[in-house]
Amino acid sequence: MNESKYERYAGAYSQSRFLAKVLNHAKSIGASLLYKALQLFYVAQKPEVPKKVKATIYGALGYFILPFDVIPDMIVGVGYGDDATALLVALGIAHMYIDEDVREQAKRKLAGLLGEEALHGLDA
Repeated sequence: MNESKYERYAGAYSQSRFLAKVLNHAKSIGASLLYKALQLFYVAQKPEVPKKVKATIYGALGYFILPFDVIPDMIVGVGYGDDATALLVALGIAHMYIDEDVREQAKRKLAGLLGEEALHGLDA
C-alpha cells in the first residue's frame, strides 16, 4: 500500500475504535499481529514522532479497524492478511521511533488481553 492509501484510511482511526477492535477481537487477531498494532498505537503517542509518520500509522491502524477492507476480517485464516501488510509497512516507516518503552507498553497490554503466555515467541 502506498502512502495515499494510508491517508484514505486515517479518518477511520480513533483511539477508542482501535481499543474496541483490540478488546473485541484479540484472540482472532492473534498475539503477533496484535503486538505489532499495539507498538504502532503506542509509538503514535510519542510527541517526537513526525506528523507524516503519525499519519502513516493512523492510516494503517484505521485500515486495521475497518472490518470490510480488501480481504474482510471475518474470513478465517486470511482475513487479517491485508491488515498485517498495512501494519508491517507502517512499522517499517516508524521503526526508528519504536524503543524499549514502546515495546514494553505493547507487551503489558497484550499480556493483559491474552495472558502472559501470549508473550512467548514474540519478536522485539
